[in-house]
Amino acid sequence: MNTSIPVVRPKSHWNLPNTLTWLRILMIPGVVILFYMPFWWAHPAAGVGFALAGITDSLDGYFARKMGLTSRLGAFLDPVADKLIVAAALVLIVSSDPRWFIVIMATVIIGREIAVSALREWMAEIGARGRIKVSMLGKYKTIMQIFGLSMMLFQHDLLGVPIYRLGLVLTAIAAVLTLWSMISYLRLAWPELRDSSNL
Repeated sequence: MNTSIPVVRPKSHWNLPNTLTWLRILMIPGVVILFYMPFWWAHPAAGVGFALAGITDSLDGYFARKMGLTSRLGAFLDPVADKLIVAAALVLIVSSDPRWFIVIMATVIIGREIAVSALREWMAEIGARGRIKVSMLGKYKTIMQIFGLSMMLFQHDLLGVPIYRLGLVLTAIAAVLTLWSMISYLRLAWPELRDSSNL
């Protein structure tokens, strides 16, 4: 009679979703290097690289849910990877086109990410993080950002289409959605913020 107790092995951190997230982080220096290379195809390649990183953002979440591979590491890494690559793209764009309205857009988007991340961390500390889950508005903002920033990094016209200008419009819409979603999160968190101010 076999009385041995089966060994429960911990889940590996190197699963498919986490690997895609790490790949997205590793693509950041690649996009930066491509953007500054002295070739005509450098900016288009950087734009395509950023778009591919955006695709991995969708895939890692899908596979994590589909394969039951959600983890605390993945929940931490995924938003960090998103914010890092978006911030890097915005810095590249501003370095290439430092007009005032582009600087303001970049400031709004990066500032919102910092503010919402701090809000989520604070809500988690008081056990109320569930009140500010990712909304559909936040998902629309992310889609606009991916398309808009990819096109602004691409820069060159394609088949007569002004890619950079189109990307600028989409990124401006993303900036508006960014502010809107931040206000929505603040409204959801307001009861806790108000109560904490009375302590």
